Amino acid sequence: MSSQNGSSREFVDGWTLAQTLGEGAYGEVKLLINRQTGEAVAMKMVDMKKHPDATLSVRKEVCIQKMLQHQYILRYFGKRTQGTIEYIFLEYAAGGELFDRIEPDIGMPQYLAQRYFNQLLSGVQYLHTRGVAHRDLKPENLLLDEHDNLKISDFGMATMFRMRGKERLLDKRCGTLPYVAPEVLCRPYHATPADIWSCGVILVTMLAGELPWDQPSTNCDEYVKWKDSDRWMTMTPWSKLDTLAISLLRKVLATNPSHRLSLEKIMDHKWCHMQYAESDIKSSDVTDCSLISSPQAKRQRSSQDISNPFDDSISRMYCSQPMPTVKHDEINNVQSANGGEDAVRNGFCFSQPALLDDLILCSQMNSTQTASQNVFQRLVRRMTRFFVTTQWDETVKRLSAVIEKLGYTVKLNDDNITISTMDRRKLRLVFKAHIIEMDGKILLDFRLSKGCGLEFKRRFIKIKQMLSDIVCKGPVTWPIAIATNSVP
Repeated sequence: MSSQNGSSREFVDGWTLAQTLGEGAYGEVKLLINRQTGEAVAMKMVDMKKHPDATLSVRKEVCIQKMLQHQYILRYFGKRTQGTIEYIFLEYAAGGELFDRIEPDIGMPQYLAQRYFNQLLSGVQYLHTRGVAHRDLKPENLLLDEHDNLKISDFGMATMFRMRGKERLLDKRCGTLPYVAPEVLCRPYHATPADIWSCGVILVTMLAGELPWDQPSTNCDEYVKWKDSDRWMTMTPWSKLDTLAISLLRKVLATNPSHRLSLEKIMDHKWCHMQYAESDIKSSDVTDCSLISSPQAKRQRSSQDISNPFDDSISRMYCSQPMPTVKHDEINNVQSANGGEDAVRNGFCFSQPALLDDLILCSQMNSTQTASQNVFQRLVRRMTRFFVTTQWDETVKRLSAVIEKLGYTVKLNDDNITISTMDRRKLRLVFKAHIIEMDGKILLDFRLSKGCGLEFKRRFIKIKQMLSDIVCKGPVTWPIAIATNSVP
């Protein structure tokens, strides 16, 4: 396994394919950077020859995203066809995925969950006014921008349920089982209450750090107790929540969709307007050398396991930078949409990053290159990474041994290690460990490819614990990092 990742290559004049951000059922999402300005977009690549079944889904996704313009929905900039490849250009949001802010079995502080939940409601309300149902709302499909604002993404399962004022019932069973509404499993169903149910499950996950059930059906004991008895009150995740949150969730997760609160009534609920204190936050744990940390609630961890949903999303986009605009479906017409402070952040010439997000990697640098020729990349905000004290070869050896000891499947690639296992539903959980050499140090950067975000984080925590003897300890300084080898 080599530390060299190959050269970044020019996509169109002035724009460089810098790194792979994520992958989905039909292709990869790559980071596209303007070498002169630092502007960045996320570019989804779908090979229609390799995935002919994706044609209709991609066409529908593009048509829907074209009509959406909202502050809490990931922006669509345009698309381009080249041979059999469809390129879709999307906003590159800086804060990562929402699931990365959720601590397994703990969740997050109420004030933060409230912020994200209110933004989610606003975005979903806009979708519904446009006649669009998302149908796969879950933390893995909710991104955060550089200002920590939520962005609804991945419209591969979305559909129009209202046109010219006429609403239709939906009958496609789709989504991710723990988040789908019970009526979706029965069909046909109304679009709006089904999305609202998913929002409720997301709120439970944010507050408690675990899912309430594997699926909302009569063969799931946790769901039956929620539906038909009072026994749920002493069970997790409900026992972790306060009375006001429970009062809201009982109405949002009403099993009869006709009894479910509307979005307007949810947004008027007292819980959504409470002034929650930030006193339950603890500062980032810099001793573990994480590049990004989220606030964590001071609650006792629960040992209860949760289930993993199947993940049928088309793609997974990661994070942000300033927002360019694509005109006439051509990426070479990208213009900057930001000025002022954002324009400063666009620049490459940081003597030291002002924020952890601004940690910059400079790849493929040698003595013959000028600064304007260098390819710059930003690290996405992510909690699932840490520095180690070992060198490259020893790091690969130690990590592979730990993964094999845990019984996971290991595949060594040129620039990463792919880790595969099965969740308790016998569905695949796949994630990758990228080994990045930068400024004389080795960074292990773990990214989810397929499966449940919470379960991925549980696996990450276990791996990190088993590597504790080589995990960097103590405070970290953050100079500009120059990658002597390529980053993923």
